[in-house]
Amino acid sequence: MANGVRERSRRDEASGGLSVVVPVYNEADGLPLFHERLVAALVPLQAARGLPAEIVYVNDGSRDDTYAIARALPASAVAVQTLSLSRNFGKEAALMAGLDHARHQAILFMDGDGQHPPALIPALVGYWLDDGYDVVFTAKAHRDSESLARRLMVRSFYWLINWGARQRIPEDAGDFRLLSPRAVAALKRLPERNRFFKGLATWIGFRQKRVDYEPAPRAHGATSWNVRALLGLSIEGLTSFSVAPLRVASALGAVLAVAAFFFGLQILFETVVFGQSVPGYPSLLIGIMVLGGVQLMMIGVMGEYIGKILSELKGRPVYFIADHETRPAVQEATERQPSDQDPTPPPGVTGA
Repeated sequence: MANGVRERSRRDEASGGLSVVVPVYNEADGLPLFHERLVAALVPLQAARGLPAEIVYVNDGSRDDTYAIARALPASAVAVQTLSLSRNFGKEAALMAGLDHARHQAILFMDGDGQHPPALIPALVGYWLDDGYDVVFTAKAHRDSESLARRLMVRSFYWLINWGARQRIPEDAGDFRLLSPRAVAALKRLPERNRFFKGLATWIGFRQKRVDYEPAPRAHGATSWNVRALLGLSIEGLTSFSVAPLRVASALGAVLAVAAFFFGLQILFETVVFGQSVPGYPSLLIGIMVLGGVQLMMIGVMGEYIGKILSELKGRPVYFIADHETRPAVQEATERQPSDQDPTPPPGVTGA
C-alpha cells in the first residue's frame, strides 16, 4: 500500500510539469543547436513520465539577434516561452523573471551556452521524482581547464561566504539545478530583491542532492564572465547573502588593536628598561597610513551593505519585460479549445 501511495505522489508531482528556465545573453550563434538538444532531452520525459514541460528563454538585453532567434525556435514537441527584458538587468534578475513567468510547478535552471548538458536532465528528474529530493543541484567535477588565479578566486569566495554560515553553499555548485514544487514555492516566498540564487536555493533547506558533471566547452563565442565580471558577481553574492565581510572587518580591527597594544608595551619596555627613544615620525606615519587604509576599506564594505538596504527600501522592480510570447506545443495547441487558449499579451512593459 505504501508503494501505491508513493506512486500516486510521484504521478501528482509529475502532473504539475517542469519549466526549464534558460537566461540568454548574446547566444545567437549557439541557441538553435542548444534548443535541439534540450528538446531531445525533454520529449522522452514527457512520454515516459507524463511530465508536461516547457522551455522559458529569458533574453537579458542581448546585443545580437538572440531574441529574434529564440522567437523563431520551433515549439513542435515542447512549449516555448520567450521573454525579453527591457535592458541588461543581470543574470539574477533574468532567473527571477523566469521564476515568475514559469507556468509549471517544478523549475529547472540552466545556462544557454551549451556548457550545462541537457542529457543530464533525466537524471536530475529521476532524483526528484524517484528519490524524493527537492533540490537537485549540479557542480563541476573539476576545474582543471581553468587558470590557477581563477581557481584561487573561486575557492576564496566559497571560503569567505561560508565562514560562520549555518547553511553552507556547496563549493563549485552552479545555477544548473532542479527545484521541486515545494522548493519553488519556498523560493517565491523570499521577499528580498537583491538575490543570490545559489545561496537562496541552499538556504531554503529540504532534501538536497549534489550531482557532479563535466562541463562541455562553449560551442560558439566566448564567455562574458571575465575577471572583472566575476569579481563583481562575487561582491554582489557576498553582500546579498552573507555578513562575512563585516565579520572580517571586526576580526581585522581586533587584530590591529591587539598588535597596537603589544607594540605599545614594546615601546614602554624599551624606554623604561633600556632608555631608548623610539623615532616618532616613521612609526607614526606608518600607523596612520595602515589604520586609515583599513578604515576606508571597512567603510567601503559597510557602504555596500547600506546600498543594499537602500535598494530594498526603494522597492524598485527587479526587471521590466519589453516583450513576452508564449507558444504551446503543437500537440497541446490542437488538444485545447480556442476559448481555452491563453490570450497573447500585447507588447508593453510589465515588471516584478
